[in-house]
Amino acid sequence: MDIRKIICGTVLGAATVAATAASAQEVNVYSLRQPFLVEPLFESFTKETGVKVNVIFAEKGLVERIKQEGANSPADVLMTVDISRIQEAVDAGVTEAVDSDVLETNIPAHLRDENDHWFALTQRGRALYASKDRVAEGEITTYEDLADPKWKGRVCTRPGSHDYNVALTSSMIAHHGAEEAKTWLEGLKANLARKPQGNDRGQVKAIKEGECDVAIANTYYYGKMLDDPEQRAWAESVNIVFPNQDGRGMSMNISGMTLIKGAPNKENAVKLMEFLSGDEAQKIYAEVNYEYPVKPGVEWSDYVKSWGTFKADELPLAEIARLRADAVRMVDQVGYDE
Repeated sequence: MDIRKIICGTVLGAATVAATAASAQEVNVYSLRQPFLVEPLFESFTKETGVKVNVIFAEKGLVERIKQEGANSPADVLMTVDISRIQEAVDAGVTEAVDSDVLETNIPAHLRDENDHWFALTQRGRALYASKDRVAEGEITTYEDLADPKWKGRVCTRPGSHDYNVALTSSMIAHHGAEEAKTWLEGLKANLARKPQGNDRGQVKAIKEGECDVAIANTYYYGKMLDDPEQRAWAESVNIVFPNQDGRGMSMNISGMTLIKGAPNKENAVKLMEFLSGDEAQKIYAEVNYEYPVKPGVEWSDYVKSWGTFKADELPLAEIARLRADAVRMVDQVGYDE
């Protein structure tokens, strides 16, 4: 009998057990959301459960990374923004369904995948921003108004191919059909004051500088600009308009989460996902980025409430994701970004 083999085997066995025990107290998150947005949540989760959260942050490429890692991927949960990016992970085959009564109770049906592959965490609206000096209150009230010839040469947007605008175009297709949505997009293009460029905040800056009178941008950017000394004047030059309040409501998008297929710490991953859908996490997560909770009954931050309340479009986000390819083609067909 080789005593060295026995000792070695015992040590390796103990190491394996120790590693298994350690992993049982961990969960690995791949996040496209910035650290300051999610770290307070993870700290609270660890304090409550004792489960350590390991995070990899990136601005892009995480789905590709998970695919390359394959069965050896340490990823348990993917956190990202925009329904199109969430659906990208599902379409890539790297997610799996979560059977959780907690998630189904906390998150409304139109804000989660019908097959339980993704769940919304926060909401943001696609708002209109109108010059206080050059646009009377109530003069523009709907997305459809953006195509009215009265706004010719007065509208600024970021590129139509950007995910945020693709989602809006998808919603227009869902509500009006492809033909009418294309006519709307052509009308919007005809009203542009300049070639689509920049980011959401850049459109509000253009209003301040007199390049245009109306722009499209996500709601949370209003708060970000007001809290930035260099950008506060941009926000103060506009009224934030919640569109289609007499009809379907403002088009919404989300940040969300998915469970990764073959997650090595699946139990802890589901535990984290359920925690993030709860009252405490919802309030913290929404407040830190000027967003809106997805769980009904969780109070908005006072700052966000000060901008006013609104009716939200309850079109299932799965429908927006389904129409993404059609919207991308439509943007190309009308030459929106040219």
